[in-house]
Amino acid sequence: MQKHSCRVAAIAAMLMLGNITGIDCGVSSQAEAAKAEKTKAEKTMAKKKVQRFGSVIGLKPEKKDYYVKLHAETWPSVLKQIRKAKIRNYSIYMTELQGKLYLFSYFEYVGDDFDADMKRIGEDPETRRWWKETDPCQTRLPGTPEGEQWLKIQEVFHTD
Repeated sequence: MQKHSCRVAAIAAMLMLGNITGIDCGVSSQAEAAKAEKTKAEKTMAKKKVQRFGSVIGLKPEKKDYYVKLHAETWPSVLKQIRKAKIRNYSIYMTELQGKLYLFSYFEYVGDDFDADMKRIGEDPETRRWWKETDPCQTRLPGTPEGEQWLKIQEVFHTD
């Protein structure tokens, strides 16, 4: 919901700045058009079931700068695959706990077949090449299932 609010705000700002033209929303003012767009976005999101995922992994200290640089310049083909897989609001955070570096990731999935979408990502050659860069930077944590890189963590609270 928060992401859609940001999109609606961005669209409203572009409308006010005149960056979007030729839109016929059937309403008389730009404010009413923005409100109509927000209502439409909220209805669309209400129809989709959003699944939220959090996970954690270790980060090798000697790879920290490289990992941060990679993500500051994420390959467009990788971002395209993420979008095609119906993943939204994907974030990775980094922290140090008791002298060790950790990464926390969060994303929302809005598709209908998570396993199939994740399989398609895993089959993409550019994404596989990306993982050859990122995986050596990471340290799998105890309890991470075989075949997985990141340890999924349980959601215990959420509010919109």
